[in-house]
Amino acid sequence: MFLALQVVTVLVVAIAMALVLAHALELPGKMRLSKEEYLAVQPIYYPGFTFGGIAEPLGIFLLLILVYLTPARTLEFWMVAASLAALICQHAAYWLLTHPINNFWLKDFKMGHAGTGFFSFGTGGRSVPAELDWTRLRDWWEYSHVVRAGFGILSFALLVAAVAL
Repeated sequence: MFLALQVVTVLVVAIAMALVLAHALELPGKMRLSKEEYLAVQPIYYPGFTFGGIAEPLGIFLLLILVYLTPARTLEFWMVAASLAALICQHAAYWLLTHPINNFWLKDFKMGHAGTGFFSFGTGGRSVPAELDWTRLRDWWEYSHVVRAGFGILSFALLVAAVAL
């Protein structure tokens, strides 16, 4: 049972990492886009990446269970705990860095009730001011995914190493 939990956790953490890594790998190409091209491309991520985003909270939950079940004060325990911390940082970076800017990209995009609720969550009804320079918002959004990808890679690598022990 423990091995099955490890395998499922590795898979879920890999999905969480893959999504942010995909965003980060797009950065060089997207930085070359004009404003019109960039604004046309941004909504293609929804709802696909939104559905995949469930991997982060699910990964955190599964890693919490693994931390609990892994023998304390072992190298494996500390690696799983560090993997959990990195995934929490990845998720926190979404809410602190990426999420506020998603509302700007999606302001003219028609979403269903669930999507509207999700992207307005935590904004208190506020959105990014439209008069901000779009390149600053682009850079913030794109580089926030590089930060998230770094945490995702770290979380995945630590978890795989712990499972391999």
